[in-house]
Amino acid sequence: MPYTSQIMKFTEFADDAEDTEHSPTERMAAASRSTWVSVGVNLVLTIAQVVVGVLAKSQGLIADGIHSLSDLVADFVVLLASHHSKKDADADHPYGHQRFETAASLVLGTLLLVVGVGMLWSAARKLEAPETVQTVHIIALWVAGGALIAKELLFRYMLSVAKRVKSSMLVANAWHARSDAASSLVVGIGIIGNLAGYPILDPIAALIVGFMVTRMGWGFSWDALHDLMDRAVDEQEVQAIRATLLETPGVSDVHDVRTRKMGDMIVVDAHIEVDANISVEAGHDIAVEARQRVLQRHRVLNLMTHVDPWHRPDLDHVRPESRMPT
Repeated sequence: MPYTSQIMKFTEFADDAEDTEHSPTERMAAASRSTWVSVGVNLVLTIAQVVVGVLAKSQGLIADGIHSLSDLVADFVVLLASHHSKKDADADHPYGHQRFETAASLVLGTLLLVVGVGMLWSAARKLEAPETVQTVHIIALWVAGGALIAKELLFRYMLSVAKRVKSSMLVANAWHARSDAASSLVVGIGIIGNLAGYPILDPIAALIVGFMVTRMGWGFSWDALHDLMDRAVDEQEVQAIRATLLETPGVSDVHDVRTRKMGDMIVVDAHIEVDANISVEAGHDIAVEARQRVLQRHRVLNLMTHVDPWHRPDLDHVRPESRMPT
């Protein structure tokens, strides 16, 4: 899959739809560990790229350093979100605080968007006056190469952790790291062109980096906004939840399974059909068992069940006036 296509699908996971291995506490611990690793890497890269970029007269390397700085700020946003999202539910937040993660992804996207537009503006100004572009010192190439390797390794580490614990926030932050790896590659090519006698390639590289960052920022922000608007999970995960409900003893059929994201967790509403001749208490016990099975096997925060009689007309969606006797 092309790089940009993967960016736009950062909330999709290759893991099984059932997630029984990781508790919310384990997910938060994984987020904290991987993010602190990212903080260390980005701190070193920011200092090296900006300082060497200024001394070596490379606008592309300076732009890459600013990108690393945005990564550093983003890391602290993730740490803040991880801290708040693990708070227990309260009167004002009866479903908990998991959407702090989604809000963090929105902040990451907005940050990338702002930084990317700034890069585009700065590079465009340079391209308007190409005679002001200076020859870059070769040390800039070595720093760009080192940054490329460091960011690619960081990306692979963070993405593996994110997929293991199924955290869209960590996936977003991992792709943020990959954007710096890709931008370092572009910057390296621009520096090589500058050293080969084409100075204009350095600000062109900075322009390309700005475009990449802007596009990523838009993708992250748009996806996070949809999640905040109660977007449903993918059909594969819905079918897995439905299958778990159908496996519950006493459940004859399931319909109207609806989902919405709550951070990296899911809130589910479902109608289960049971034998119409059993007691209300027996129907309730079946619903409780179905709920427990779903919460144990899936990353579901809460399941609200509605019990319907099996093979009887479902009048839940009939307009009130149509029920009136004629």
